[in-house]
Amino acid sequence: MKKVLIISYYWPPAGGPGVQRWLKFAKYLPDFDVEPIVFIPENPHYPILDESLLEEVPKGITILKRPIFEPYALASMLSSKKTKQISAGVIQTKDQTFMEKVLLWVRGNLFIPDARKYWVRPSIKYLSELLERENIGTIVTTGPPHSVHLIGYGLKRRHPVKWVADFRDPWTGIGYHGKLKLTAFARNKHKALEHKVLNAADKIIVTSRHTKIEFQKITERPISVITNGYDVNFGQQMPKLDDKFTFSHIGSLLSGRNPNNLWQVFSQLIRESDDFKNSIQIDLIGVVSNEVLDDLDRYGLTPYTNKLGYLTHGEAVQRQRRSQVLLLLEIDSVLTQGIIPGKLFEYLASQRPILGIGPSNWEAGEIIKQTKTGMVFDHSTGDALKSVILEWFGKYRQNSLNVTGIGVQDYSRRALTKKLAKEL
Repeated sequence: MKKVLIISYYWPPAGGPGVQRWLKFAKYLPDFDVEPIVFIPENPHYPILDESLLEEVPKGITILKRPIFEPYALASMLSSKKTKQISAGVIQTKDQTFMEKVLLWVRGNLFIPDARKYWVRPSIKYLSELLERENIGTIVTTGPPHSVHLIGYGLKRRHPVKWVADFRDPWTGIGYHGKLKLTAFARNKHKALEHKVLNAADKIIVTSRHTKIEFQKITERPISVITNGYDVNFGQQMPKLDDKFTFSHIGSLLSGRNPNNLWQVFSQLIRESDDFKNSIQIDLIGVVSNEVLDDLDRYGLTPYTNKLGYLTHGEAVQRQRRSQVLLLLEIDSVLTQGIIPGKLFEYLASQRPILGIGPSNWEAGEIIKQTKTGMVFDHSTGDALKSVILEWFGKYRQNSLNVTGIGVQDYSRRALTKKLAKEL
């Protein structure tokens, strides 16, 4: 069985979508004659915790840990909530406090490529001894944080290993990068490190076609697209659907994702129909920006909104399988056209209609259309969006609001791991 070293910052008990990808790859790789050895930090400062994910760590897997110095742990003493939000990529764009502006400037200009940079050198030293001792010929780094890729770069320079760099998100092309108040020096440093990593890795794996196109402008290294996926058993009995006409959004609802056209349509329908008014419910699961909450209040939707906060992964899966409609929202920008939220694939497995609102030429929207699992609109659409919601509301009242996806099984974690094993 081939040994592969996987270097990741995120691992249970970390919560959120970033941990799911390689947790599931590690689960299924042995089925394809690959033995994963996982290297993670010993004392990480995760912005979100989900202890339930510890139960999903494969039994018998080798997990190695080394200490990490976390500046965020120190900064959180000054402003715990704001530090965790910035660490998770949740950046308020309006009414920023002085402390928020300082934290953003420090994050973007002093911690390059990110605040986990202090884990790089000690990890290279520790793993160099491991590679020789265990005769490991292939390493994988997964980011963000992109400082993890610098560990791969350092090991590649010292040892005759094959290095696969996995990008769950873009680097300098990520949507929030422009909000970090970067100086010209910092911006150029980020680009230089990105160029160095992309041209040193033997193979590059990305999660979207748009990211592949973006990286092909920087490197001629082979790039493969392996999306995120789901690990839900289709044979499981589906829970009873909500009695209310629920629209559920699972995950961080950032200010830029705020679907004002959707709130406006909801507000109109509540005024026009008592049946709709008595049925509608908006469930927000995860971090929600103040700007979104303010707009919900402005459109009179606060009485119909449940702000549930962070739920464990298992609870979130059950919630989305019960919902009448699942919301997939993205920032309206060219930079986000290639963003495919990890929750999309669990949405597909939930067998509930997906209502997507995002940028034109959105890759996630293309997947929804191809699998025939919902409808997708841009942020300016009004009448067509209203028509679809009314159509679905009619089916909801008749207990016939359902979807039957096409090709959804291609996005199962096991099917995707088979593709990954070929790359390794």
